[in-house]
Amino acid sequence: MINGQISHWWRSTGGPDRRASLPGATEADVAIVGAGYTGLWTAYYLKKAKPALRVVVIDAQHVGYGASGRNGGWLTNSITGGREQFAASHGRGEAERFQLAMNDTIDEVIRVAAEEGIDADIVKGGEYNVAYTPAQEARARAAAAAEAAWAHADVSLLEREESLDRLRIEGTRAATWHPHAARIHPAKLVRGLADAVERLGVEIYEGTRALEIRPHRVITDRGDLRAEFVVRATEGYTAGLKGLRRLWLPMNSSMIVTEPLPADFWDAVGWEGREVVGDYAHVYIYAQRTADDRIAIGGRGVPYRWGSRTDVSGETARDTVVHLRKVLRRLLPETAGTQIDHTWSGVLGVPRDWTATVGLDRASGIGWAGGYVGTGVATTNLSGRTLTELILGEDGPLAGLPWVDHRVRLWEPEPLRWIATHGLYAAYGMADRSESRGRATTSPIATAADVVTGRH
Repeated sequence: MINGQISHWWRSTGGPDRRASLPGATEADVAIVGAGYTGLWTAYYLKKAKPALRVVVIDAQHVGYGASGRNGGWLTNSITGGREQFAASHGRGEAERFQLAMNDTIDEVIRVAAEEGIDADIVKGGEYNVAYTPAQEARARAAAAAEAAWAHADVSLLEREESLDRLRIEGTRAATWHPHAARIHPAKLVRGLADAVERLGVEIYEGTRALEIRPHRVITDRGDLRAEFVVRATEGYTAGLKGLRRLWLPMNSSMIVTEPLPADFWDAVGWEGREVVGDYAHVYIYAQRTADDRIAIGGRGVPYRWGSRTDVSGETARDTVVHLRKVLRRLLPETAGTQIDHTWSGVLGVPRDWTATVGLDRASGIGWAGGYVGTGVATTNLSGRTLTELILGEDGPLAGLPWVDHRVRLWEPEPLRWIATHGLYAAYGMADRSESRGRATTSPIATAADVVTGRH
């Protein structure tokens, strides 16, 4: 089993391309820090809208080094932090308009991939979440009922037999499904997107570490990059920038991928629709059936490293691998003898209220997007289109969405955030174990943890 080496996704493509570093002091119209999905989508739409702009993207490592090259491949319509808070702050209609924008984003990514010739193994099979304990079933039914009250949610409740017709997960009691999701190959998408922006004339420099972002200026280890606008697109690595250590917490997530599985396995378990698959556990999982018939499944490992440190190569603790193996066997016992080919980890950005944001301060020229909490594969595209409207000063429909300029307080200093993060995930684990033993209702431990984290 390979451990680390960024991800299976990059390894399966032969590894990332390598580009030159910033050659020294440079000027641009727009400077973008971070060559992941957020930065590349922003560069793409800016150059499409205004080809004369000089857009420069820098990255400390390489294109797609962070979450964009390591994620679970879920292109789905989730509003990070939920619609309810935006209904409270901006009205129900605006929250529903936001949901429609997220639904449309799925098709927009698919459209651009086709137009630019990006083969990212995309299959729009929807999002399927299974319940396999009494408490999970209660949450699934409550979630489906709540979603039915919202326009554009399009969530269906599947009873046991209908659920098993899609995917035969052990102990299935019920499931939910919606159509606004697709499976993707993360590294193929980010590599193809980088190639597309370079064809448009965007300059990408790798091996260039941003040390600090100031008004109209990025201080890097290769020289200063000056621009009218600077976009911070650093997601889980934001804490590494001067003055931003407590802005977004870098949460760790881990994955394993199996060997390719034979036809008789798929005959036994189904999964013909290639849906992205999750569950209603508190420490939830996310999975996909890959184009070469593997199962890639992920979840939280060591949730957080002291001092907001981030990993280097994606190496994963043995206990995390053991846990993910057990989860996979719990869901699909037919995988008991299956070999795990690769495991890896990465970081995602978590704001204090678990809500993503995008915005621009025109006085300083500094724009930002992120805090996706694991839902960034689609949201990054909406971020890029929104930042384009904001930078170009357009009064477009996206610039007025309720998440624009959303602000939140900083995370607590150490040791409080380390204690809180590890304690909360221990609480969620305890709640799941209690529910797996037959508890019929959601554990009060999980309810209390939701209140503390701001996820309620």
